[in-house]
Amino acid sequence: MSEGIAIIEEKGVVEIHIDRPDKKNALTAAMYRAMTAALADASSRSEIGTVIFAGKGDAFCAGNDLKDFMAGPQGGEAAFEFIRAIAAFDKPLVAAVQGLAVGVGTTMLFHCDLVYATPDARFITPFVNLGIVPEAGSSLLAPATLGHAKAASMLLLGEPMDAETADRAGLITAIVPADRLLDHARQKAASLMAKPPQALAATRRLMKGDPAAVTRRIEEEARAFQEALKSAEAQEAFAAFFEKRAPVFRR
Repeated sequence: MSEGIAIIEEKGVVEIHIDRPDKKNALTAAMYRAMTAALADASSRSEIGTVIFAGKGDAFCAGNDLKDFMAGPQGGEAAFEFIRAIAAFDKPLVAAVQGLAVGVGTTMLFHCDLVYATPDARFITPFVNLGIVPEAGSSLLAPATLGHAKAASMLLLGEPMDAETADRAGLITAIVPADRLLDHARQKAASLMAKPPQALAATRRLMKGDPAAVTRRIEEEARAFQEALKSAEAQEAFAAFFEKRAPVFRR
């Protein structure tokens, strides 16, 4: 256990549990750093073949802890370091998603190979609503995965996507009952561990294709994100969020 992140390792599988259920698993800079370190450790060890992401409680991840994120530059820096790490990770990633998956809780899933979700899962990307832009390469990967129209409903309108829609659109692999979610993810991770590792790794690389385009988009988004944070729109959006009122944006 480290800073709201619990790590479990068994039979070549590392599980990264976002463990801050009282805050819907909202991520702090320290939690991002712990996940980045866990991915680096898993990547460096040949006996580790698969990583599972899961959340404790009734939510997968509520995105950034906005108070922590706005307290200083370390929040943004830690978030983007994690994004770079998960995008570059060289082994299969499995996600077990229940309840809310907000912001990076959704965008990180575009870098996972197998995503299992409960019937009550809701995927929300409210970046524009907060006066900022998407991250984790999602401005590229969401249209490529979901199609432009579905991606626009999420990224432009900030509309939630339910589990059934996400399943049909290709964001998730399958819908799984809540009481079987983690066990199901573990079973699939075990199945991956039983495959010939070199063939598995080569097939994954071929499926992912040239990573350069995603890397460029992540960096482009990071620059736009940092600029947007300084804008009057973002300041009004964040102020309205903390003051629990509707924002007023001027044209």
